[in-house]
Amino acid sequence: MTFSVVFVVFPGVTQLDLTAPAHVLARLPDADLRVVSETGAAVATDCGFSILPTTSFGSAPQADLLCVPGGGGVADAVADGAIIAFLSQQGQSARIITSVCTGAFLLGAAGLLQGRKATTHWAYTDLLPMVGARHEPGRVVVDGPVITGGGVTAGLDFGLTVAAEVAGPETAQAIQLGMEYDPAPPFRSGRPEQAPQAVRDRIAPWYDRARARLRAGLEGPTIT
Repeated sequence: MTFSVVFVVFPGVTQLDLTAPAHVLARLPDADLRVVSETGAAVATDCGFSILPTTSFGSAPQADLLCVPGGGGVADAVADGAIIAFLSQQGQSARIITSVCTGAFLLGAAGLLQGRKATTHWAYTDLLPMVGARHEPGRVVVDGPVITGGGVTAGLDFGLTVAAEVAGPETAQAIQLGMEYDPAPPFRSGRPEQAPQAVRDRIAPWYDRARARLRAGLEGPTIT
């Protein structure tokens, strides 16, 4: 039997939130990975190029593993009734419900994070209670069938964590070895507590605006 992995994409999705875990999860035994958008048409990413989904909401299979990446487009997507309805429907039967980065807020808007521990990109963790979740520090947070990953690059660690949950640690390690995932970043600035103050000051205005935009989006729809 196949293991159905469904990624949900939307305009303004962060491509690495999608492609990093997809690279891992596509290598699970018997994985059938689909990238799904509302109409099945190409979706613009926040990097200036588009991704062509494999199918539309109406033709998507029921997910065993449902995954929602994040991106700047989440601020609009949380008010998109079609996306929220699709996630809510899929979430009723999915064995594992997951997100990367700000994709957590789409799960939350669909009512799938109520009372759950979760994580997201560090700049948005204070907004998680708006969708009924409790922030749990960590690059990957597992709360029963719900697994959430931190920002962007955490999608690789998230994918390997999910792979271990589904197929066991040895399979996950084999996937990691095949990817040569042995990170050694050139700078210790991947977390606010590690980055120099000048670096934090440089990006703070951008994230202040992005956080305000997401908050406004969350305050618009009715969170179930």
